[in-house]
Amino acid sequence: MNPYVLTILLSSLGLGTVLTFASSHWLLAWMGLEINTLAIIPIMAQQHHPRAIEATTKYFLTQATAAAMILFASTTNAWLMGEWEIHQLSHPLATTTVMLALALKLGLAPVHFWLPEVLQGLELTTGLILSTWQKLAPFALMIQVAPTINSSLLVAIGLLSTLVGGWGGLNQTQLRKILAYSSIAHLGWMVLILQFAPSLTLLSLSLYIIMTSSAFLTLKTNNALTINTLATSWTKSPTLAALAALVLLSLGGLPPLSGFMPKWLILQELTKQGLPLSSTLAAMTALLSLYFYLRLCYALTLTIYPNTLTAAAPWRLNFTMITLPLSIITILALGLLPLTPAVTAMLAL
Repeated sequence: MNPYVLTILLSSLGLGTVLTFASSHWLLAWMGLEINTLAIIPIMAQQHHPRAIEATTKYFLTQATAAAMILFASTTNAWLMGEWEIHQLSHPLATTTVMLALALKLGLAPVHFWLPEVLQGLELTTGLILSTWQKLAPFALMIQVAPTINSSLLVAIGLLSTLVGGWGGLNQTQLRKILAYSSIAHLGWMVLILQFAPSLTLLSLSLYIIMTSSAFLTLKTNNALTINTLATSWTKSPTLAALAALVLLSLGGLPPLSGFMPKWLILQELTKQGLPLSSTLAAMTALLSLYFYLRLCYALTLTIYPNTLTAAAPWRLNFTMITLPLSIITILALGLLPLTPAVTAMLAL
């Protein structure tokens, strides 16, 4: 893609997200979401591959549907209650419709079916943008409208997403689909705690973005798209393979890695709020996710794949990619757990 065109598209992507962040009026927030969607579509379709075009079409249709639902809900609220402000969303029909629309935009269960298919058709870099940056604007709106939404609906969507995210990834061999189900599960944890402690949702979102970025950049460096290809990556870079296994375990939420911090704090807060059953179910669904992360770690570190692999031969060449962002983000994805007391002190302020 022409670098000037790419610069304009990435700038528009940033503009749409910032516009949604800064808006207090529903129409302005809707415009930000639309700019965001229209900016990423050419980036998704740049490969000119049938799978990429199919993924782009599916993404456009789901995002357009969600945007139409947001517009409908905000217009309904303005008609019935006389308010266009995001914070003044008060009619039950409008709040429920907005919640379902934002769930569709994010890929939360039960409206998650588009996310694995779309992510599977994209290049790893575009998939990284879709899994991280594209979650920010809808989450900003969700945090603002969360106080007016029925808490039972939020807890139900959160638990269902953690369950679907764990269950859906069990039988997958494609790494992008596994990361899509991982995304659904992590978003479920964030929604689960959204109404009780929004600061914990922001903490979880930040750590999710760090760990997912590290996972995607590691796969891109290894040029791995399936579990079979991942099994050969230790021959190219043993150090990176070991770090990749730790990043996957961090995504699974094992101590003493960074990914344990949000899960620990969320379960603690749910228990404080008098929801022991919800916290128990969330912890059990995390075991499902942990299983497929362990499966990837097993393939990555403990197996020697036979030589009849159809992928390109993994020669030991000097890396031409810039590895500084990967190094920094991997350190953050693995070593932030000791900062938990400082984080809890900041959240308590």
